[in-house]
Amino acid sequence: MRNKLYMVIPCYNEQEVLPETSKRLKEKLSTLVKAGKIDPESRIIFVNDGSKDRTWEIIRRLHEEDPVFGGVNLSRNRGHQNALLAGLMTVKDHADMAISMDADLQDDINAIDEMVEKYLNGTDIVYGVRSSRAKDTFFKKATAEGFYKLMNTMGVNTVFNHADYRLMSKRALEGLAEFREVNLFLRGIVPMIGYSTDVVYYERGERFAGESKYPLGKMLSFAIEGITSLSTKPIRMITFLGFFIFLVSIGILIYSLVRHFMGATIVGWTTLMVSVWAIGGLILLSLGVVGEYIGKIYLETKARPRFLIEEFLNDTENAKKPEEKTER
Repeated sequence: MRNKLYMVIPCYNEQEVLPETSKRLKEKLSTLVKAGKIDPESRIIFVNDGSKDRTWEIIRRLHEEDPVFGGVNLSRNRGHQNALLAGLMTVKDHADMAISMDADLQDDINAIDEMVEKYLNGTDIVYGVRSSRAKDTFFKKATAEGFYKLMNTMGVNTVFNHADYRLMSKRALEGLAEFREVNLFLRGIVPMIGYSTDVVYYERGERFAGESKYPLGKMLSFAIEGITSLSTKPIRMITFLGFFIFLVSIGILIYSLVRHFMGATIVGWTTLMVSVWAIGGLILLSLGVVGEYIGKIYLETKARPRFLIEEFLNDTENAKKPEEKTER
């Protein structure tokens, strides 16, 4: 059977939720295997993103007790996006399809059935999309929806109300491997892959246990990372601002000259005003032009490893040593 599914679950300090998460995911995997939808060799892979608690200890124990569970242990904390990519790139040679989701059980695991069904019908990428935000506070709903609108305005193609709950075929995973950005924003990169796509709507629940790993500060940082890693529009806006201020400086020049010849000014005022506005406009204009090039260079020249894998637990393969799984 050639429908081997690998579930990839990034984990950072998730010792409180892992026992329940592993139980529910195993039940879902067993149901799909019994229904003949996926291969019996399908696996659940937890990615430990440098956790400071017992997360990796629990993952190792789960693997020892049941081969359906596997683990990827990163050498240190690399952030959610890098951890997710590490898991996907590690399993892409073993899986026919991979589903990524968070460990906190907020994503409805029952949506997996429909995702797999769409894959079997020929879809390469299936996005899990929230059907509503009725349970969110007004602030959370406004900021989240504003985030997606801002991203699209800035030229970053995202799926509205989609996080990182998605299914990707082997072909889509191989396509993702071709993207070499160090500054990762997978919600914007995955739509760039192309291929056939579809969506599955689900109701997002409350976190099962523990605390959110994305407070407001991290969410703002995440948004900035997404915009700056996939769009040069902010830099282009500086260019437009430079043009605007330069035009304003011309207006100020005309105004100052008129006031000068009318004798309604003091000595040196005209020169000072024109100099401040003209030079300010020219500086912003110059920064914008230079910034256009710096922005493009910035997106291409960084070549630091995106993650280093210390250990890979998977019964179908021997554990990989760190040097064997260094992703750039």
